[in-house]
Amino acid sequence: MENNKAIEAISDIRSMMERSSKFISLSGLTGVFAGIFALAGAAAAYFYCANSFGPHFIYDHLQPELKIDVLLFFCVDAFLVLSLSVGFGIWLSTRKSKKTGQSVLDQTAIRMLVNLAIPLLTGGIFCVALIWHGIIGLIAPAMLIFYGLSLINACKYTIVDTRYLGYMEVILGLTSCFFIGYGLLFWALGFGVFHILYGLFMYYNYEK
Repeated sequence: MENNKAIEAISDIRSMMERSSKFISLSGLTGVFAGIFALAGAAAAYFYCANSFGPHFIYDHLQPELKIDVLLFFCVDAFLVLSLSVGFGIWLSTRKSKKTGQSVLDQTAIRMLVNLAIPLLTGGIFCVALIWHGIIGLIAPAMLIFYGLSLINACKYTIVDTRYLGYMEVILGLTSCFFIGYGLLFWALGFGVFHILYGLFMYYNYEK
């Protein structure tokens, strides 16, 4: 009996330490919804470009001429995907935090967001520079690489399995650098399919 109580006490202490040092309120369903929104955004981009440049544009390694209307569409498309993903992430995280008793925006969450934001902001500025110089083909690879680096950088403040998603995003981004004409497919795979699979894995392993 005493051994069982000691084990329970150690388990409780470990749980308290985990709560204080890790942000665990991020729901796995956030990844699922983010993946769905990303696939929807990629589909919208594909049909828009197919209508503008022909159905086989994605297999052409020569990037289509960048026009203002095309750039505006992609910016609006990306903004909608990001807004919906962040909005659902906040809602699901708030709901989960009520169950776990952890604050959504405590010091651990702030540290995680800071570590996540540094590579993301760097990558965002880098992508703006690519657009400025007309190097459109490397935007999708750069987004995947910097997003993966941001997950790896932030994983020390959240569930450690997040780093595996980061590794996969970096590898996928580096691979897509050699297949420029397929950037949209790689983008859909990384931000869509990978997010859905990762979200389902997290949900069934940590929330069910």
